[in-house]
Amino acid sequence: MRKLFVFLSILCMATSLKAAPKIDRIEPTDWFVGMKNPSLQLMVYGQGIRDVAEVTTDYPGVVIDSIVRLDSPNYLLVYLNLRNARPGTMTLSFGKKKVKYLLKEREKSGEERLGFSNADVLYMLMPDRFAQGKDHNPQVKGMCAYQEDRTKPSLRHGGDLNGIREHLEYFKQLGVTALWFTPVLENDSPDQPNGYSTYHGYATTNYYQVDPRFGTNEDYRRLCDEAHAQGLKVVMDMIFNHSGFEHPWTKDMPTKDWLNTPDWLNEQQSGRDPMTGFSVDGNAKSSYLQTSYKLTPVLDPYASKVDLKETVEGWFVPSMPDLNQRNPHLMRYLIQNSIWWIETVGIDGIRMDTYPYAYADAMAQWMKELDEEYPNFNTVGETWVTEPAYTAAWQKDAKIASHNSYLKTVMDFSFYDKINQAKNEETDGWWNGFNRLYNSFCYDYLYPNPSSVMAFIENHDTDRFLGNGKDTLALKQAMALLLTVNRIPQLYYGTEVLMNGTKEVTDGNVRKDFPGGFPGDKKNCFTREGRTQAENAMFDWCSRLLHWRQGNEVITKGKQIQFIPWNGVYVIARQYHGQNVMTIINGTKKNASLEVARYAEVIGNCEVAVDVITGRHVRLDKDVNLRPRQTLIIEF
Repeated sequence: MRKLFVFLSILCMATSLKAAPKIDRIEPTDWFVGMKNPSLQLMVYGQGIRDVAEVTTDYPGVVIDSIVRLDSPNYLLVYLNLRNARPGTMTLSFGKKKVKYLLKEREKSGEERLGFSNADVLYMLMPDRFAQGKDHNPQVKGMCAYQEDRTKPSLRHGGDLNGIREHLEYFKQLGVTALWFTPVLENDSPDQPNGYSTYHGYATTNYYQVDPRFGTNEDYRRLCDEAHAQGLKVVMDMIFNHSGFEHPWTKDMPTKDWLNTPDWLNEQQSGRDPMTGFSVDGNAKSSYLQTSYKLTPVLDPYASKVDLKETVEGWFVPSMPDLNQRNPHLMRYLIQNSIWWIETVGIDGIRMDTYPYAYADAMAQWMKELDEEYPNFNTVGETWVTEPAYTAAWQKDAKIASHNSYLKTVMDFSFYDKINQAKNEETDGWWNGFNRLYNSFCYDYLYPNPSSVMAFIENHDTDRFLGNGKDTLALKQAMALLLTVNRIPQLYYGTEVLMNGTKEVTDGNVRKDFPGGFPGDKKNCFTREGRTQAENAMFDWCSRLLHWRQGNEVITKGKQIQFIPWNGVYVIARQYHGQNVMTIINGTKKNASLEVARYAEVIGNCEVAVDVITGRHVRLDKDVNLRPRQTLIIEF
């Protein structure tokens, strides 16, 4: 009798567990009604949740379209149709387990979400390295082992979102109009013995939560709201190509094909070093596939299968599992995630990391859906090849591409490459110096929309433009072109106060802390009093040019004319409704002259122009003398 009682008790317990499954979380955490696409994918996490008997809801206007049971027993996908739903709290029943789920009203229509454009200047910064808020917590409980140590260039330094928010006035003084932060989402990876951490943010472990070391989702929303109140836009950095190794998907893949080349994970269950891919006893990486970092096979009409596979299916590094965007459920998850952040915190744009490393068709699907929902929004993709023909093929509606990417903005790595060569060369009569810039811009006919190409002179993955020096003459030439040509300009934090550094030893040396952003800093570049004379001179020069650029339709809408460098002088002109701007660069280390007769088609009968930086008059009825490496921007 006792055996029968025990048996029945165990049976009842098993039945009870099956009827009331464990649910750890649901993603997205909430959603919005009134979307053009009424479909909603819910990813449900919980031990054994896959085998729940049924999922139901009686919420008005909501229909359960399908339930997808994945390979792992610990995930369940529920697809809902919200076409006729209204805002409110919906009850979902997973067998006998009931869960509340919030459906929200949208704050704006999709058409009202305005992205960045060439009327903006983006200021790129790294949250960990920019500034620390007053209430910063140096050790967040529940995170993988980490430390904040500002003496170590590759460990966390303790910058956060509130630190950025507390310095919004600085951006206004400088004159930029949009802020691009490197990723702010949770990167819960432990520090490595070699002194490396994921302070950079490119190893996501939770797509719906800001990294607690940076703050909370509410802090992010507050930062966006206050930036908007100051007339500043916010661009969010996202990564669809890979995640962090500590993401739950890596330890328990939802499907066998959720990751590219997943077999390596099974081989590394014990003793793996996620930074190198080797087991602790020194054995080789086995089936681990490293990306070649060569992006040409993606567009190469003659590309071999092995080359293409290494590019798009290889892992960026062993600690960043490569996501398989060909899995439609994964791609739906990622698309929804980008929409959720737009609706939840009100971002004004997206920068997509490692764009060509992901599958092109899947990324085009994402861009097409985003454009349909938010026709005035903008996304820029990182396309790191220095040939204009490659970059142009990735832009939306490119005639030279076999498939439409629907990506509105691409990054001009050609401009970056050429300006960094030109700064070290004398401009001659053929190829060197600013001839490189001329020979890059002359291929703008390949772009469907050159004004929606993002140019830059440096970023977090490159040497600082100044290297280890302080050549302000070269910097002014680069900045003058960047801010007056037919492009969307992007600046890198601290350049305006002469921050420098190279990657020769570590990437951390081009990602130094902004002086004055952290407690105990001896120097404070946020204030005029805290900057040196040279730093103030550069800040003032940049600020003058940036404020002049705001709302300047000659720059944002004007026709562009460039002249082949002549006797070492490079000239680009902009014209709009009778207004003219000329950017004049002496690309040599000797005195030069602007021979005004050569530029008569722009100058016409004008005798006097105004120097944009100084406000002084510049006579155009005679040749203009230029000092070595002088930069002159005039309007008339």
